[in-house]
Amino acid sequence: MRDMTMPGTNHRWLPLAMWCVIALLAGCASLGPQLPTSTADELESDSVAFGVRTLGDNGEFELLSSVEVARRLRAALGERPLSILALSSGGASGAFGAGALAGLTRSGTRPEFTVVTGVSSGALVAPFAFLGPAWDEEMTGIFTTGETDGLLKSRGLGAVFGSSVYSGEPLRRLIARYADDAMIAAIAAEAAKGRLLLVATTDISSGEPVIWDLGSIALRGDKEAKPLIQTLLIASASVPGMLPPVTVRFRSQGKMRTETHVDGGVTSPFFIAPAPEDLPQVSAGGPQSTIVRVIIDGPLRNLPRPTHANAFSIFSRSLSAGLSHVTRAQLESTVEAVRQRGISLEYAAIPASFPLRGAFDFGPEAQRSLFEFAASCAAAERLWIPAHAGGGERVSERLPASGSPMCPADDSFMGHLAALKN
Repeated sequence: MRDMTMPGTNHRWLPLAMWCVIALLAGCASLGPQLPTSTADELESDSVAFGVRTLGDNGEFELLSSVEVARRLRAALGERPLSILALSSGGASGAFGAGALAGLTRSGTRPEFTVVTGVSSGALVAPFAFLGPAWDEEMTGIFTTGETDGLLKSRGLGAVFGSSVYSGEPLRRLIARYADDAMIAAIAAEAAKGRLLLVATTDISSGEPVIWDLGSIALRGDKEAKPLIQTLLIASASVPGMLPPVTVRFRSQGKMRTETHVDGGVTSPFFIAPAPEDLPQVSAGGPQSTIVRVIIDGPLRNLPRPTHANAFSIFSRSLSAGLSHVTRAQLESTVEAVRQRGISLEYAAIPASFPLRGAFDFGPEAQRSLFEFAASCAAAERLWIPAHAGGGERVSERLPASGSPMCPADDSFMGHLAALKN
């Protein structure tokens, strides 16, 4: 989180004002109504490790274990290969993931993903990844025509006694525009084939991640499907303190439950489903029946840069470094886990050399630049870094043409991660 300011704002006073608001919020921690919370018996019922909340034919959610999710996938796919895409959190850097998908379409190398998972900004792009190239035009428009401009609308002094610095309405309006009846129907049609669209939120009461099966909601949710899917997408991208928490109401175990959810990236930068240990084992030298791909909407390291001696700059720089390290650790553990199953994994992240303008810069120029950068890298087949189970294959030694940006496949640091433990 390097820069929370937006184009057109006064950069001299906004950081100070934000810190004053944060200080006031800390002093007023006991004010405001209590958020909806789960009861003890409800929390105990969600004790399944890595469970996925899936809507059943009876209109109630059940918690499926990763083992059961894997079993259902195998039953639906038969002998067809399993292709998994995970889209990470990343604030305004979600434009990178969207651009990567568009570029894969341009190059003709975009597969049909059996499972698509998304967290935070990755959750907002996940429906487009799930629905395929037919939805590229709409996805491209969001990130290249200024539709993201103004997503962070300050609540002014209302933030002092409210739940967030920014209003959640701009994000709500954006999601309502694209997650419409046509999209819900398209998601339902693909879910009926056995494919999975999953997004993660964080239950603010338990502090635990929650994975939601959006495909089952689209398929079985009737008139409640669209508002619930929109609510979950908003919740997954609602950074605590910046955007208000989201109330989620659903039926489970014969009664209505009400919970409060925030950004899924609070508890995990990305996730693989089913869990790696439940994916089909690939025999040594056998054909690859499963491939996992991860798009990380952010850098895996931070290049040295000056930091001003003020609380806001120090906090922002420290948080940025922390997020990079957490994501890198998650990636390394994921690579090792899938290797143990003999499964291939490819990933992409924003090279540290790319001039990101701030994790929350939703201005048209910044969004368009990042989107087109990712699209050009994918179209040139310089997006993926392979971390093959067999080991030995490292990052491509190709260098970009003079004056061209360094794509993920050209980044030696990210290639080193792929080669770890080979």
